[in-house]
Amino acid sequence: MIDSNLQKKLNKLSDILASYAEVAIAFSGGVDSTFLLKHAHDLLGDSVIAVTAVAPNHAPDEIEEAIQFCTDQGIPHLLVNMEDDFLDQIAHNPIDRCYICKKIIFSGLMSHPTLEGLVLADGTNVDDAADFRPGEKALAELGVYSPLREAGLGKEDIRAALKSLGLPVWNKPSFACLASRIPYGEEITTDKLTAVYTLEKLLRERGFNQVRVRHHGEIARIEILPEDMPKFFDVDFMNEIDETAKTVGFAYAALDLGGYKMGNMNK
Repeated sequence: MIDSNLQKKLNKLSDILASYAEVAIAFSGGVDSTFLLKHAHDLLGDSVIAVTAVAPNHAPDEIEEAIQFCTDQGIPHLLVNMEDDFLDQIAHNPIDRCYICKKIIFSGLMSHPTLEGLVLADGTNVDDAADFRPGEKALAELGVYSPLREAGLGKEDIRAALKSLGLPVWNKPSFACLASRIPYGEEITTDKLTAVYTLEKLLRERGFNQVRVRHHGEIARIEILPEDMPKFFDVDFMNEIDETAKTVGFAYAALDLGGYKMGNMNK
């Protein structure tokens, strides 16, 4: 059951989307872009295409889930591989890395011949302003539309709308690109991205849904929700984490006793 306030926002979103002749939705497989894509496709049908960037800082299983969703929903889906030198352009990892990354990725999407003449929209919502997100500047410069934000939709609105549609993604944990696990100023490498992805994937497979593995040189700093900490302290499980951490290049694995917090690396 959708309340009247949310329904007004959804009606506004529909009006915004209806003003586009054809639209490409930048689709990561996350909660926000999934809702935007689903709502747009239900409204506009074949005038909508999903487009997903394939880059080394994007988790492979997120891309696989994006592909599966579009297949299940019958939505046309375009995968755009970033150039081979993509990682080199963000490897120095400055504080505005997200700006540089978004500029490269969305420029790559917009230049793809399949998307010529289409509006390109992303899943930015009103709650994104609460965190440090220099990438939004790049989207504004490129003319990328953010209809969820324009309609006044926040994360709780989006989850509630997805739940009403019966889509299990409604309670999917928030995610971010793998480069966000590496402190600003420290080099981003394929090995580091693979290391944090491998450990995070193992944690999720063991039932820890909201996780981050921060890369601090020899140390993997693991963030989980405070309420999940009791089940972490199983000797066999901790040994498995320790062994996996060493396998992917860490000397030590440590649990952050402060727990997971969005934007921890932006402080």
